[in-house]
Amino acid sequence: MTTASDGPSSAPHELDLDEQIAIYQREYPEVDPQVEKVVTALGRLNRRMTVGYGRHLSAVGISSAEWEVLKALVLVGRPYRLGPGDLAKRLGLTPAAMTHRIDRMVADGLVTRDRDETNRVRVIVELTDEGRSKWLQTMRMASAFEDDLLQDLSPDERSQLGEMLSRLLRRVEAAQPDAGGRLQDLD
Repeated sequence: MTTASDGPSSAPHELDLDEQIAIYQREYPEVDPQVEKVVTALGRLNRRMTVGYGRHLSAVGISSAEWEVLKALVLVGRPYRLGPGDLAKRLGLTPAAMTHRIDRMVADGLVTRDRDETNRVRVIVELTDEGRSKWLQTMRMASAFEDDLLQDLSPDERSQLGEMLSRLLRRVEAAQPDAGGRLQDLD
């Protein structure tokens, strides 16, 4: 929403939470303002964090898609290896999309793709030293970003917030167990 003093080239600004909720209440009086404040704040926070993480990833020289693969490989532990099908399932991708992503990452030296020595039909994707280095560099940047994000919360508040958000996440995951990856209906 721009004002006359902003001029035509000014970008619209987002209403503050209370203004937005007041409009919701005006247009839909049954809305619960407490619920709307929580979910709207979470949505905005998620969007801004996604932008912030994207900037850090760009500075390191990887995409968010590559970050997801690196993270999945690190999470399985040493020797940081998975089959492309397992990676695709973990990331909610089609096998074709996973193949395309792995192709780019092999070309960038972040992962290798080789035949499994014990089963020559099976392909294994493995994190390289360069991939692990990029992952660690990104983790350092993300940790600083996250510390800054939470600087106004005491350790007890951080713990309480973590517990409350975990409860919300468990409820959503129980109600929508298939919503962990990218779904066709969201593309």
